[in-house]
Amino acid sequence: MQTSPSPPSTSAVSGTWRALPGGIWALGFGSLFMDISSELIHSLLPVFMVTTLGASMITVGVLEGAAEATAAVVKVFSGALSDYLGKRKFLLVSGYALGALAKPIFPLATSIGWVFAARVVDRIGKGIRGAPRDALVADLAPKHVRGAAYGLRQALDSVGALIGPLLAIVLMIGFAGNIRTAMWFAVVPACITVVVLSMFVREPARGGGAARARLTAADAKRLPFRYWLVVLMGAVFTLARFSEAFLILRARDVGLALGYVPIVMVVMNVAYAGGAYPAGAAADRVSKRTLLLLGLMLLILADLVLAFAASTLMVLAGAALWGLHMALTQGLLSKLVADTTPAELLGTGFGVFNLVSGGALLLASVIAGSLWSAFGASATFLAGAGFSAVAAIGLLAATGRRKQPSTG
Repeated sequence: MQTSPSPPSTSAVSGTWRALPGGIWALGFGSLFMDISSELIHSLLPVFMVTTLGASMITVGVLEGAAEATAAVVKVFSGALSDYLGKRKFLLVSGYALGALAKPIFPLATSIGWVFAARVVDRIGKGIRGAPRDALVADLAPKHVRGAAYGLRQALDSVGALIGPLLAIVLMIGFAGNIRTAMWFAVVPACITVVVLSMFVREPARGGGAARARLTAADAKRLPFRYWLVVLMGAVFTLARFSEAFLILRARDVGLALGYVPIVMVVMNVAYAGGAYPAGAAADRVSKRTLLLLGLMLLILADLVLAFAASTLMVLAGAALWGLHMALTQGLLSKLVADTTPAELLGTGFGVFNLVSGGALLLASVIAGSLWSAFGASATFLAGAGFSAVAAIGLLAATGRRKQPSTG
């Protein structure tokens, strides 16, 4: 990670997005509409599970972690398959279509088993599309603006994640707190996503044209040491940050009315959407270590605020800090994966990265749910702050040994 002589100028950052290919914008808007759908569901789902279906905090933690881990496992195979086929769009659209098909299951669910099934199907769809989509961003965007490309896609994704909870609040008010009716509206934007991506994403021609037999475990040996450092870093970051479902449950814990609980995700995603593109563009020009450390400091502060929150306002402040942390770190980690992975193994590289991160998320969410059940909400967020502090110390120690870290 090298620091440039000076930080990026406002004109440089604002001008970069104009040069990004149209396919990046199509991927971004596809993410936007799917996140409207997904976050409408997810902003209501934790409360739906706890209040309507009688789930415990441990159950919520296990379900959320297992669902994300499922997506992570599938990403390995879909990413490698996209490398093998030399095609990514088909897998991309198929994954989004499966996610759209899962949406009606949530309002129809009458037990935790049905919710779990819906989450798994939805996350399998995410797994199928995730690695090919991230690899396609790298295929489409020139290397010198990859940070901006990942930042833009993440920013549009976060705008959708902002609109989804807002729509949930409006629907909950309009339908007098009927969660099932509100969740039915998630089907429409999910279908729009499939149409947008089918019509407007054009993947570039890949060298050689023919499929190559590279779906073997030996491919991992071709991934450089710098890449594995990024994978390790991503796992540590994810272990320090459990499922966002616990943010929603924290708001309910301090007394926020059921119909307004999604406002937590609105606030988080305002911060996330507002910071994602500037942070991504900055990652093309300034020290990666500085951005990562700043992101960890924000996560520690968010966890501390949430641990000691005694009012809705404090929970919202913690959610905003959480969103800023995501803005600074998520696009940057994607850029680091792309920059350290051989071009012919981009799908595989993203798949392995997401597999390891998904395992870390499963562990983190189970720990969070167990701590909440045993010791209360404060213990969950204090543990998160502790993991984040350890991650920050580890990052400082690892990068301090070298003037030019491997992940830069």
